[in-house]
Order: sequence, then C-alpha cells, then structure tokens
Amino acid sequence: MKSKSILYLTTIVTVLLLFHSCKENQKNDATIEILDEHALNRKVDQKENPSKIHEVYVPIYSDIYNQTRDSRTLLTATLSIRNTSSKDSLFINKIDYFNTQGDLVRSYIDQTIYLRPMETIDYVIEQQDDSGGSGANFIIHWYGKKKLNPLFQAVMVGGLGSQAFSFTTEGVNVED
Repeated sequence: MKSKSILYLTTIVTVLLLFHSCKENQKNDATIEILDEHALNRKVDQKENPSKIHEVYVPIYSDIYNQTRDSRTLLTATLSIRNTSSKDSLFINKIDYFNTQGDLVRSYIDQTIYLRPMETIDYVIEQQDDSGGSGANFIIHWYGKKKLNPLFQAVMVGGLGSQAFSFTTEGVNVED
C-alpha cells in the first residue's frame, strides 16, 4: 500500500513539473514591455514636432555564406539604439526591418517612442529567424528637440563548430 502511495505521489509531482516547465514562449511579451516602457503615452505636441526627421540605415546579417553560396550560417543579430546625449531625449518614430530583396519584414513600433538621456534600447533578430537574409537592414527615423548624435549599431553573433564569432556594423545617415 505504501509503495502505491509513493508511486501515485511521484506521478503527480512529475506531471506538475512537466506542466510547469511547458510555459509558453514569452518572447513577444518582453518586446511589448520594452515598447510600453518607452512609449510617450501622449500626442507629440507642436513644440516637439520635429523640424527634420533623420533617417538611418543599419545593415544586419541574419545569415552569412559559409564556404559556398549554398551553405549559410544563421546568426543572432542585435540592433542597438543609443542616446548619447546626457541632457536631451531621443525620439524615434520608425524602426522597420527589411529583407535582402528590400521587402518589409516587420515594423517594430507603431507609435513614437523615446529614449531618455544616455539610455539604450535593443531589438534582437533571433538565430532561427532567417527572414532577413544576408542583406537585411533596419531603417530608423529619429529626431530630437536639440541637435543629437545618437549611435545606431548592430552586433551579429554566430558559431561554426566549436568556434564562436561576432562582428558589428554601424548605421549610416540616409540623405534624401
């Protein structure tokens, strides 16, 4: 009788542990938290309305060629947007991700967000996400109340066998 109770209790604990470990992936919730944290939560008033919106192009490599054109290595890419001002906020009203063919893959924001002085925000293209390709890129529109010099970078990380590697790219201003 005692061994049946122990078996029953062990089964219940095992089932509970399985249910607990099978949590749904909360990747999207984390993104929403970041966006909510940076949302203006109000209309941009006329004084904040940008006289000049700057456009930046940031190259991203979600995969790279490995030995031949038919062999690719998938990478994790992080877009890092850094407000380098110690006094003024940086406003961003567009963060769009495009694939190698120039097609819009996704828009990361649907309203203006801001970064406080010296603040950074990151967006991650996960390794399994091969929708961008070797020529993927971000287009970012930003402005400030005063002259700012924000930093837009991407960090790519990957591995081949037991060797890991990483490299960075810098955003460039796009002039109309």
